Amino acid sequence: MTELPEIDRLVVYAIPMRSRFRGITVREGVLVHGPRGWGEFCPFPEYDDRESANWLATAIEQVSAGWPEPVRARIPVNCTVPAVSPERAHELVAGSGCSTAKVKVADHPDSLSEDLARVEAVRSALGPSGAVRVDANAAWDVDTAVRSIRQLDRAASGLEYAEQPCRTIAELAGVRRKVAVPIAADESIRRAEDPLRVAVAGAADIAVIKCTPLGGVRRALEVAQAAGLPCVVSSALETSVGLSAQLALAGALPELGHACGLGTITLFEGDIADASLRPVDGYLPVPRAAPAPDPDRLEHYRHPDPARTAWWTERFHRVLAQLRSRAS
Repeated sequence: MTELPEIDRLVVYAIPMRSRFRGITVREGVLVHGPRGWGEFCPFPEYDDRESANWLATAIEQVSAGWPEPVRARIPVNCTVPAVSPERAHELVAGSGCSTAKVKVADHPDSLSEDLARVEAVRSALGPSGAVRVDANAAWDVDTAVRSIRQLDRAASGLEYAEQPCRTIAELAGVRRKVAVPIAADESIRRAEDPLRVAVAGAADIAVIKCTPLGGVRRALEVAQAAGLPCVVSSALETSVGLSAQLALAGALPELGHACGLGTITLFEGDIADASLRPVDGYLPVPRAAPAPDPDRLEHYRHPDPARTAWWTERFHRVLAQLRSRAS
C-alpha cells in the first residue's frame, strides 16, 4: 500500500442483532466513503490497533483500488445458526433456502447438551442430504474437542467439518489425529502473526478465509494460496457494505468447493443498504462494487451514543494514522 486515498465521509453505525452472536447483541462499526464508493471498518472492540489495521486496509482497498475480476457470478452460502433453542434453529434453517448450515457451539462451558439438541434440529430441518458444520470459536481443549466432536458428529448424522475447535495449531493437529471429522482452521489463520507463513496444512483439512481481517481481497487470495487447502470464505459480521468484499474474494478464488459463510445479514435486525445482500435459494451474487448505503437507513442506524461515536471515530483516525505511517 503506497498511497492512501482521501476519506471524505465517515458514519458510525449500530445495528441490533436478532440473537446474541459471538457475544454481540449490537454490531457497531464505521462506514467510510472514498474515491470509488463505500467501505467498512468494523474490527471487534477487543482487537488492538495492530490487528485492526488489516480491517481498515480492507476498507481502503474497497474505496480506492476495487477488487480483482471474478471467475464466478454467484456463491453458494450456508445459513448460520447462533446459540439458539432447537426450535429456533429448525425455523432458521428451514426458512433459509440453504442446503448447508453452520451451527455455533461451545457458547458456554456446559453447552454440549444444548449444542447436541441444536445440531439434531438443524439436521431435521436440512434433511439427510444437507451439510452440517459446527464452529466452536477455539473454546475447547483437545480432550473436550475430541469428545464433543464425536458426539456432535453422531447428532448430525455426519458433520461436514468442525471449525476451529481449539486455539493453537498444535491443538488442532492433536484433534485432527483423533477424530474422523475434517477440521477447519479460522482464527489460527486470520489472527496469526504472519498468515502467509502459518503452517496449517498438517493441522486442518479446510482453511476458512476472511478478507476483512486479512487486509483485503488481494491479500486474502495470497493467504488462501499459501494455506494450500480447500477454502471457505466467511463473514466477519459486516453490513452489506463490508460483506461485498468477502463476496468479491469468494468470486475470485480459483477453486471453491464448499458453501461459504456469507449469509450473515440475516443475523441483523436491519441493514445499511437497500440492496441488502441476503441469500436467495442458497446463493449470493458476486458484486462488482459495494452497495451504497440507503440515506434513510444510514440515518436510522447512525450510532445514537455520542460517546461510542467519538470512540469509534478516534479509533478510526488512530488506525488510519498507523497505515499512513506504514505507507510513507
